[in-house]
Amino acid sequence: MMLPAYPKYKSSDVEWLGEVPRHWVVKRGRFCMDVNPRSQRLRDLGPDDEISFVPMEAIGECGGLRLEFTRAIADMGSGYTEFEDGDVIVAKITPCFENGKGALATNLLNRAAYGTTELHVLRAFPTLESRYLFYLTISQLFRSTGEGEMYGAGGQKRVPSEFCENFRVPLPSPSEQRTIADFLDRETARIDTLMAKEGMLIARLKEKRTALISRTVTHGLPPDAARAAGLEPHTKLKPSGIDWLGEVPESWTTIQFKRICRRVDVGIAEAATHAYCDDGVPIIRSTNVKPNRLDLTEVLRVEPWFAERNRSKKLHAGDLVTVRTGYPGTTAVIPPEFEGSQCFTLVMSTLKSLECPRFFSYFFNAEAGRVFFEMEGWGTAQTNISVPIVQRVPVVHPPPEEQRAIVDFLDCETAKIDQLLAKVTTAIECLREYRTTLITAAVTGTVDLRGVVA
Repeated sequence: MMLPAYPKYKSSDVEWLGEVPRHWVVKRGRFCMDVNPRSQRLRDLGPDDEISFVPMEAIGECGGLRLEFTRAIADMGSGYTEFEDGDVIVAKITPCFENGKGALATNLLNRAAYGTTELHVLRAFPTLESRYLFYLTISQLFRSTGEGEMYGAGGQKRVPSEFCENFRVPLPSPSEQRTIADFLDRETARIDTLMAKEGMLIARLKEKRTALISRTVTHGLPPDAARAAGLEPHTKLKPSGIDWLGEVPESWTTIQFKRICRRVDVGIAEAATHAYCDDGVPIIRSTNVKPNRLDLTEVLRVEPWFAERNRSKKLHAGDLVTVRTGYPGTTAVIPPEFEGSQCFTLVMSTLKSLECPRFFSYFFNAEAGRVFFEMEGWGTAQTNISVPIVQRVPVVHPPPEEQRAIVDFLDCETAKIDQLLAKVTTAIECLREYRTTLITAAVTGTVDLRGVVA
């Protein structure tokens, strides 16, 4: 969308704001809004009246409130943030502030709410349109400037209320503020609808990918793919004898995983912080293991003497590594360049020579494997599995040449889906970036929306 600029600009006398339209004024926040005011509406209500309750997770990024939580006023202790319909709320703690968490409060129960303590509340004066103020607070200008004013350390950094009070607000007339807010209401709704559709497409593609893998590792190749690989398509299925596995091709067997392995063991289970180094033997952690692949962006290394002391735990190219805790059953294959590496407390499986490791990696990560590990795992906060559980996983066992054909087929087909997923994800990022850029341009006067037709 090509939007015009204003005819004339002037200096705002604020370095980070630059020029603004000549007829706009620039005021400090304290002169056009109250920061963290008390709510008179709450004081007009009785102790038994219900109001909205807004924890941080109920606040959207760049707008939106979930209002399913309510509380009686008498049940609320002290220390919560109070606000009411028409107020703008801004998350003040990292990373919520940087991520754009904030909203214009509307449709609150009894028009009032208590929220998380990690909020700033902005209440616009009559000269400031609340919707315009909301868009200003989710603009890149407001967020990047506020980020530079944060105080504290690590995950406890916060934006002080003084930032909001001193923030230089670019201020057109109230009618022009309404024009800008109306335009942004329309355009952001349109962009959000597009992003929602793209998000639904991502969900469908992921479902298709999951279904494709699960169907192929339990029922074999589709007829055309089987013929292309020089195999006879499976025309008959038989009960596997396992409820959650269902039917499998008539010529396949179902056996315990340990029967096709030469080794099923657990990786290093002792502390290794004293042995970390910059240039040593790679050691794979559960955070590196993703379904059917290793994420090698952050791989720790240990001193060679430490790896040698644990040489019985050495990994070889083609071994499977399976996560035990957190996302149990998630499995990947060790690539050739990580021959001789080590791993922390993962289950290591070395298959017999004729078996295809990637086939069983696909199986462990498919629906069948996920169901088994959920049934057999233990723990309350998070599920855990052990070496004996992995050893007794019932796995389908096609002939080795068919295992390899299935892997080739799935590698090809999932790569196509992954390419589509990457394109859709990029499209969503472009829409999100355009949304932010459009809002920032509108509230700083970079574009003139007065004559824009809906």
